[in-house]
Amino acid sequence: MYELQFTQFIAHPRSEVFSFFSELSNLERITPPWLHFKILNPLPCTVKTGSLVDYRLKIFGISFRGQTEIEEFEPDDFFTDIQRRGPYRHWHHLHRFSEVEGGTLIEDHIQYRLRGGPLGWLMNRLFAQRSLKKVFAFRKETIESLLLESPSSSSGEGNPA
Repeated sequence: MYELQFTQFIAHPRSEVFSFFSELSNLERITPPWLHFKILNPLPCTVKTGSLVDYRLKIFGISFRGQTEIEEFEPDDFFTDIQRRGPYRHWHHLHRFSEVEGGTLIEDHIQYRLRGGPLGWLMNRLFAQRSLKKVFAFRKETIESLLLESPSSSSGEGNPA
């Protein structure tokens, strides 16, 4: 089992940041274009405990269809998603949102296992871990810019960085 953790500070209220993550269409917006990620559920769709998210993506030109389940959902606090079907053998992702001075701290904790049996560790070293770090670097930049463009930023609410 492999683990990765990422953190990000956003100068917006926790309820606003959580609301952004609760809207399924935003997942497409914060996923790098090189993954060709597409939500297959009818949109708009707000996530909650038990929600199933069907999607399609490409990795090295190979198309995958997958399904993620929202395992737990505590508004303004956290949610977890698990892969039911997709490119990973195991995927568990905790998204935690903490109120901190001046905004919100977003924490992502991911546990994953790759397919490929004994070669899984090599695939992780050569590809998966680096790829996930690039994906989350893209997400960090994109989340910040999207939330800074939000209507509350222009109306004077929130505290854009």
